[in-house]
Amino acid sequence: MGLRTAVLAAVVSGLLYFLAFAGMDVWPLAFVAFVPLLVAVRGQSPRRAFALGLLTGTTASVAGFYWLLGMLQTFSGFPAPVCAIFVLALCTYQGGWGGVHMWLVSRAEARGWPFSVAVVLGFATAELLYPLLFPFYFAATVHSVPVLAQAAELGGPILVGVLLVIANVALAELVSARIQRRKADRRVLLVSLVVTALSLVFGFWRVVGVDRRVASAPLATVGVVQANMGLLEKRNDSYEGLRRHLTLTRGLSDIDFVVWSETSVMQPIEESSLEVIERGVGQDIGVPAIFGAVLYRFEPPPRDVAMFNTALSTDVQGRVNGRFDKAHLLMFGEYLPFGEWFPSLYGWSPQSGRFSPGKSLEPLVIDLGGVKHPVSTLVCYEDILPSFTNTLVHHGSPELLVNMTNDAWFGDTIEPWQHLALAKFRAIEHRRFLVRATNSGVSAVIDPVGRVVAKTATSREGTLRVPIRWLRGTTVYEVLGDAPWIAVSLLSVVGAMVRRRGKKFLGPLMTT
Repeated sequence: MGLRTAVLAAVVSGLLYFLAFAGMDVWPLAFVAFVPLLVAVRGQSPRRAFALGLLTGTTASVAGFYWLLGMLQTFSGFPAPVCAIFVLALCTYQGGWGGVHMWLVSRAEARGWPFSVAVVLGFATAELLYPLLFPFYFAATVHSVPVLAQAAELGGPILVGVLLVIANVALAELVSARIQRRKADRRVLLVSLVVTALSLVFGFWRVVGVDRRVASAPLATVGVVQANMGLLEKRNDSYEGLRRHLTLTRGLSDIDFVVWSETSVMQPIEESSLEVIERGVGQDIGVPAIFGAVLYRFEPPPRDVAMFNTALSTDVQGRVNGRFDKAHLLMFGEYLPFGEWFPSLYGWSPQSGRFSPGKSLEPLVIDLGGVKHPVSTLVCYEDILPSFTNTLVHHGSPELLVNMTNDAWFGDTIEPWQHLALAKFRAIEHRRFLVRATNSGVSAVIDPVGRVVAKTATSREGTLRVPIRWLRGTTVYEVLGDAPWIAVSLLSVVGAMVRRRGKKFLGPLMTT
């Protein structure tokens, strides 16, 4: 394939990825999104394959992360041209997963390994190992089709993406065969057909089985509050945010507990003075609650003060009975890269926070009539980190997952919907309900098969009153985590470095 045609194909793949992804939600395109790129890359040098994959990834990132420009203009303090340059650089970096994927494929093909196998292994490797600043997974393209997402229980979002990529490989084989005027490899087509059929059968089976289990689990009713405070408004008038949360909570009747959003109690409180929160917040809520707060403690120079983005749980009397400090901080929002070594950077970006990461993995507690239910809580974008969530669940054995978020950073864009889509997979991976309380939307309750039971609109006040079930149990993904994908990544790297000498040890699927 000529260079111009290959470049066009790479751009088309990036646009198809974006259109299939959450926010645009043309999910059938997930089965063809990689086809133009795979056809273009086949037979290319590793260097050119890397460039084409990078182009696909960058195209998808620029289209999908357009909301970064507005966020940086508002909160970084930098001029618009500087923000635009930074966004392009960031999206190019984000798109590097595509370059790494295609480089691994091209290297393996050049060393005699089958193209189709290299594509699948390379995809899993790039999704697992490429360090994204804003994590995302190809699996989110099918977030609205639960039957296609149930494999996350076995292998997390990477497995769901792998199953989609296998279908792309088969279609790319058909197109390549047509272009090259040869017969398509029937083995590739057969494997794709069998894998897709098994995925559908498994999905239907697990949806039915999980629904039956949920129906017999203990019931509770949760209230979710969305106060819709502007980000700067929250900082400038913390008491208004608290007033809105209390007012909206009082409008919820017959709930067992309530969940508020991230930093819903914005006024910083010294961590040894939690009785201030108990008297001023907990006792006024009237039901057990989980809510966000900002805590701090004094430390020796040069730090002086350490601040924490915290989730607290209180009982019906308002007493604090659990604390979780956010462990994974958001770059630019909660800290500046290299800010600890160069504190003057915070003077250049005055809207950026300066928080410290938490260390504890202990769950919060919802105490209903003396029965204590452990709840693992994820703050902000921690709910799109499958490995971290897995660690929390394995440690705390919770009966419920809760996420509290403030997506007001990104305005009324597709970002909140992308965030929700990525978060859905945590419910599937661990077969728990996931309650999301966000400041400006989308607040939602997600059931253990990934369906949205109820949700709010964005950029407006709202509440939800939803029945949930207390659930425990262990899934394959909780036990194995990403260990199988580490093994797959090793195979992919070996294939990129070692020339194939024989055709026996992996059988006929390893022939082209």
